[in-house]
Amino acid sequence: MAGILFITVSNLFAVYPAQITRIAIDYVAESNQIHQQFDASNLQQILFKNYTHVFLFFLLLILGSTLLKGLFMFFMRQTIIVMSRLIEYDLKNEIFNHYQQLELGFYKRNNTGDLMARISEDVSQVRMYIGPAIMYSINLIVTFVLVISIMLSISPMLTLYVILPLPFLSIGVYAVSSVINKKSEGIQRQISKLSSFTQEAFSGIRVLKAFNREDSSAKAFEEESKKYKFLSLDLVRTDAVFQPLIIILIGLSTLLTIYIGGLQTINGQISIGNIVEFVLYVNMLTWPVTAIGWVTSIIQRASASQKRINEFLQTKPQIVNPTEDKMEVKGKVEFKNVNFTYEDSNIKALQNVSFTIEAGESLAIIGKTGSGKSTIASLFCRMYDTSAGQIFIDNKNIKEWNLNALRSSIGYVPQEAFLFSDTIANNIAFGLKENIQKENIEQAAKDAAIYDNITNFPDGFNTLVGERGITLSGGQKQRISIARAIVKQPQILLFDDCLSAVDTETEDTILKNLARLMKGKTTLIISHRVSSVKQASHIIVLDNGRIVEEGSHSKLLFNNNGFYKQLYEAQLMEDDALKSKN
Repeated sequence: MAGILFITVSNLFAVYPAQITRIAIDYVAESNQIHQQFDASNLQQILFKNYTHVFLFFLLLILGSTLLKGLFMFFMRQTIIVMSRLIEYDLKNEIFNHYQQLELGFYKRNNTGDLMARISEDVSQVRMYIGPAIMYSINLIVTFVLVISIMLSISPMLTLYVILPLPFLSIGVYAVSSVINKKSEGIQRQISKLSSFTQEAFSGIRVLKAFNREDSSAKAFEEESKKYKFLSLDLVRTDAVFQPLIIILIGLSTLLTIYIGGLQTINGQISIGNIVEFVLYVNMLTWPVTAIGWVTSIIQRASASQKRINEFLQTKPQIVNPTEDKMEVKGKVEFKNVNFTYEDSNIKALQNVSFTIEAGESLAIIGKTGSGKSTIASLFCRMYDTSAGQIFIDNKNIKEWNLNALRSSIGYVPQEAFLFSDTIANNIAFGLKENIQKENIEQAAKDAAIYDNITNFPDGFNTLVGERGITLSGGQKQRISIARAIVKQPQILLFDDCLSAVDTETEDTILKNLARLMKGKTTLIISHRVSSVKQASHIIVLDNGRIVEEGSHSKLLFNNNGFYKQLYEAQLMEDDALKSKN
């Protein structure tokens, strides 16, 4: 309501200068006749001084009205535009928070670019509606009512002629705006392609250089740039019609005002000041009427954007936190007849998998690629829920656990090490919410056998890693990821093939350090390398989502036809071959 009040008051002060100008011009016309009657007399000089004072008074009135109009326009924008910015802020936060509540499967079904577009471009379109569009719509109504009512009170016929071109102006603006919007959307899509192409090229710069594909990459980028150039030039040509169209129709209204107004002045129906007043009113109506097409376009785009936003906001997370009660994890884990099928691909990842890890014990899972090892890790952290069967933590169904307490108790090292564009120290301390101490970070780095590498960097722990840790090697990223998991001293440790990128010697060092850290903690080690799992208390061998073997390292080696023994011998031969080469 305050915004509407400020718009109304601002328009009232916008109308006054036109009325003051009309009074001033009529005063000049009448005073000129009186002035001429006292030609070459002292009275003429006195009248001239009086006229000067009156003109100065009119000037101050116009200046004061303009300043007050600007003041209330400032209040208007502070009320409506600032409100739209605050709503934009809240909406972006709401979407981002909702994104974080959605399960992992949601991110596999939707690409990152689309998620980012909805939180940036779509929210901006909605803000344009609740801010400028509403403001200009109210401004149009208030201005139209005020100006047209004043114009009708002066001359209904002249008013009719003046506003005659304005509907055509609005229709023309809407038509041109619609074309411009479609072409603008095409340009935005092409910009997205260019951004994605550039990001991919920079992220994969090592591969590009290794395969000597810089020239072909540059040519592909040039082709995409050409498409952007042609789309932009096409938009410029269309936009070139926009301003001339407005000027022509505004000029037509002005010409009709002067011509019809001139005839009425000759007939004594209106004064010269009225003609000038009408011309000023025409200019006042030009932008609000022009804005009709622009506002209509904003409303259409905002409606489409809000629909896209609602699609995600109305998406209910399949995995929700059942309770906020404080819970403490001791560490016993049980999978009981667990089956899991990925909904999107319908791939059966796990079939009737059962095992138990007592608190403080270790379990290793080994198998070839696609056997379902990482799926167990995802179910372990409740990134997904089982399709059938149950998972128990400390004899309580995992679906009854406080998700925050559960995940805070797990030190998880994923298969693909992900580092944020931040310092190495902050990446290691990522899992710590409080009590972040330099000594703990350094000790975690030592346990992960990455401390010497970090200290050799010029900036040490303050070294900034690039996007996704591109400035580091695969082994360095994995070891920093291990340090991140163990620094918070969780009750459960979960390693998902996290030593695949390190050499055998470094692997032995890390495993020795982990053996000390694993004491008293429940540990699940997932790997495709026997060397990473042989120290575990119990080993499970997976194949096509089923448990085909299980037992200790020594027990599994006694199985002459077993998959574990075959894998062990193959990797042993591979290690011997590497040693002979060196």
